[in-house]
Amino acid sequence: MYTDEFLNYLSYEKRYSRNTVEAYQRDLRQFFSWLNHAYEEHDPQKVSFPIIRSWMVHLIDQGISPRSVNRKIATLRTYFKHLIRNGHLKDNPMQKVQGLKAGKRLPVFVDPDSMKKLFAQWEPSADFNEVRDRLIMELLYATGARVSELVELKQSDVHLSEHHLKVSGKGKKERLVPITDRLESIIQNYLNIKTDTHSISNSLVNNTHLLVKSNGEKLSRMFVYRRVNTYLSKVTTLTKKSPHVLRHTFATHMLNNGADLNSIKELLGHTNLAATQIYTHNTIEQLKNIHEQAHPKG
Repeated sequence: MYTDEFLNYLSYEKRYSRNTVEAYQRDLRQFFSWLNHAYEEHDPQKVSFPIIRSWMVHLIDQGISPRSVNRKIATLRTYFKHLIRNGHLKDNPMQKVQGLKAGKRLPVFVDPDSMKKLFAQWEPSADFNEVRDRLIMELLYATGARVSELVELKQSDVHLSEHHLKVSGKGKKERLVPITDRLESIIQNYLNIKTDTHSISNSLVNNTHLLVKSNGEKLSRMFVYRRVNTYLSKVTTLTKKSPHVLRHTFATHMLNNGADLNSIKELLGHTNLAATQIYTHNTIEQLKNIHEQAHPKG
């Protein structure tokens, strides 16, 4: 099925992140599993437009959202294009396939008052876990970093004297994110506690990652998700309480306080402005609400 060749192409030529490659792999595995079950077939050369349409109907019947279906279509589109480019296939079964209409999904974000309430709860502490958890929340909100970027931060990526962090984003593209004096102080306090051999094990001292568990192990994405979910649950009733919500919160608050889109684009590590423009919809919705409340004929 040439899937290994395709996945290697994504990893080494396109330089996609491991998480992105794994998402492509899951989509392909799901498609070929269904293909084998529905048509007793596994050869990509036997895949046709009607088969693709049948698969889309199957996904919809399973309750898969149009947005998720479109992502899976994009996976197949890239896969079959790769097969044709490398001479494994002559006809592209995706040529007539059109994506489903999906409504715009506005980014979910936490309001400023709730974020103030969140950080006001932390008292000065020498407990490693408490200090680390606070730094997790502070970094996500102050930098807009993705959770995958956060867990990969090295201590050598922290440049306190130069007031910035070096963040490695998608495709291993690096960007510099400025940090405030306040955040520098929080980072320094954490580093002091981390390297205090009287408080924690020596394994932490030699760990190259900035954020670690109390036993010195590197944090996992799920670990960060659970901590963020716990702390956001104390201040908001939002259904979603993930690290990505804090990324959305960072961008939305920046935009609402006068930052221009290009600056936010660079801080978030977006490759093009279109990905950043979705945050303007939140701002427009906020303006509509203000207009309705304040205008005499609102």
